[in-house]
Amino acid sequence: MTTDASATAARRPGEQALTALGLGAPALDPADASPHTFPGGGRWRTEIPSCEGPEALAVVLKEASRLDVPIHRISQGSGVWMLTDAEITEMVEATGERDIELCLFTGPRGTWDIGGSTRTDSRGAGLRARGHDAVAGCVEDAVRATELGVQCLLVADEGVLWTLHRARAAGIIPAETTLKLSALIGPVNPAAYAVYENLGADSINVPSDLTLDHLTEIRRVSAAPMDMYIEAPDDLGGYVRMYEVAELIRRGAPLYLKFGLSKAPGIYPYGHHMRDLTLNTARERVRRGRLALDLLARHGADGDMAPLGSRLPGALKRFETPS
Repeated sequence: MTTDASATAARRPGEQALTALGLGAPALDPADASPHTFPGGGRWRTEIPSCEGPEALAVVLKEASRLDVPIHRISQGSGVWMLTDAEITEMVEATGERDIELCLFTGPRGTWDIGGSTRTDSRGAGLRARGHDAVAGCVEDAVRATELGVQCLLVADEGVLWTLHRARAAGIIPAETTLKLSALIGPVNPAAYAVYENLGADSINVPSDLTLDHLTEIRRVSAAPMDMYIEAPDDLGGYVRMYEVAELIRRGAPLYLKFGLSKAPGIYPYGHHMRDLTLNTARERVRRGRLALDLLARHGADGDMAPLGSRLPGALKRFETPS
């Protein structure tokens, strides 16, 4: 999962012009670079998030073909429980035909239940699963989704993450099911990142406002794949970090580049009353991906993409599961 070569960007934005004007930046420090890669090679993968059903998925796949945007993973945010068995099966088959990983969110979360603390200024417990029944709902979603062929589950609670990791170890859900930590509870320091890895996370969303130095700090303690919104939805800050993509990869690899969308209304939980908005924003997320990939290419930093069809995280550190 590691490589001795430190990846360096071929050219930084504006580098030649600024150097000619005497305003060049200091040389990149090789010690800042992540030494890690995905298993099978490559330092970055792509993800299109917020793909809320078969119709949105069809739009994403069509637009990705039109714009030649490679996709490793497609994720959904409303939850397994917001899809019928037929819809899940259709999504599994469509992504399977293209060797794309499909990731569906697991069940009840605090922002949608009756708990009032999430509506206070402090946001209380956020998206975490409140009480035994909420954990049970997430497990029910996980079992149902994996029985229908879903191989990746999105989780927004530490207890649910550990429970599903144990379920995976016990054979209750398939051993090769991957568990992805939601950006809504993403860690902001290396100690927390390492804890989530040990709890069973196979890829870990970090908030999009982490600095480049923060990514380097994390990579000194963990090789677990990292997910980051290159453009974040407004409820996650609305950050647009297009010009930093090459450096984000250099510091954060192995990294999933997530193409979100700012200045767009939220669509969770999705229903057909939001159809037009959902399809339009799905299409635009793919276009945002094309913009980021074009920028990487212009800087000569578009190499080292992980092979399409790759999805597993490699060997990671885990807490010992009880027998």
